[in-house]
Amino acid sequence: MNKPRIAIDAMGGDHAPEEIVAGALLAANAYPGASLTLYGDEARVRALLHGKGAEQIAVVHSPEAVPMDQHASQALRSADRTSLGMAVNAIKAGAADAVVSAGNSGAFLAIALIKLRTIEGIARPAIATVWPAVNGWTVLIDSGANVDCRAEWLEQFGIMGSAYASAVLGIERPKVALLSIGEERTKGNSLVLEAAALLERAPINFIGNIEGKDMFHKVADVVVTDGFVGNVLLKTAEGMVGAMSEVIKDTLLGGNIITKLGTALLAPSLRGLRRRFDYETYGGAPLLGVRGNCIYTHGRASRRGIKGAILSAISEVEHDVVGRIGEMATPHLTREASSVESA
Repeated sequence: MNKPRIAIDAMGGDHAPEEIVAGALLAANAYPGASLTLYGDEARVRALLHGKGAEQIAVVHSPEAVPMDQHASQALRSADRTSLGMAVNAIKAGAADAVVSAGNSGAFLAIALIKLRTIEGIARPAIATVWPAVNGWTVLIDSGANVDCRAEWLEQFGIMGSAYASAVLGIERPKVALLSIGEERTKGNSLVLEAAALLERAPINFIGNIEGKDMFHKVADVVVTDGFVGNVLLKTAEGMVGAMSEVIKDTLLGGNIITKLGTALLAPSLRGLRRRFDYETYGGAPLLGVRGNCIYTHGRASRRGIKGAILSAISEVEHDVVGRIGEMATPHLTREASSVESA
């Protein structure tokens, strides 16, 4: 296939453009076969773009950037002049295969939805986050794109998550579960109960409900929830990992000399444990459901996180995630819609 062409919002994020450019350089060295383009303030970006890998990175000047706190509607009005909007437009124009941003997540969602539109049969895009469990990885969807959901949207999330887990993670017939307050099919609010009935009929391997405690033990390959619950769950877990790291550090370093010697011996294993549960290890989170590969990563992402997000974008292009979702979702969902209309 042709080189994956990745458009990168160089001005989005808490540490832009320095960490974005540094991450792009790391990605260029890790995957020399990709074509990377940075959208941003050309003078600032080019001043940072030097060293190994710089020769395979292009720069497109954008006169403006989307502030992290700007409302999505305002970001939409100026999209054609901002680094984020111009990067998304590159997909629409056929000049890029994927876009990566660590910027304003609400603006990214709105611009991608309006500029690229959704895949046929998909009503709303959703953020899919790779969740590190004790014995593997789980795809959590939605992780924050839709705080208020309909049951049919959760059905669509399940189909999209299944397609992603199959294409990118290489899982044959991924097990899909619905996050609820109990494993019994009778447990949950009206949204969960209605969504479960729809997921039962969907072209996926639906295994029923799971509880929050199951998230750390890979009971399912894909876990479906609305964006409000998903985002609270995600940020709670991130906060817990950070807090536990501090507790372990204080406990071990605050002990006696024997404890400190033991800590020195355990240090490599402890660093490995932290990396395993660090969101930057897994790259960015794909925004599934739009007609283009869109990867979002944390606003506070370091160059390592940006590199991971770019590599995630390359993987999504190579595995044709958009096409796989269309193959799974469109026939089933359009047929369902037709049957509802005829009834």
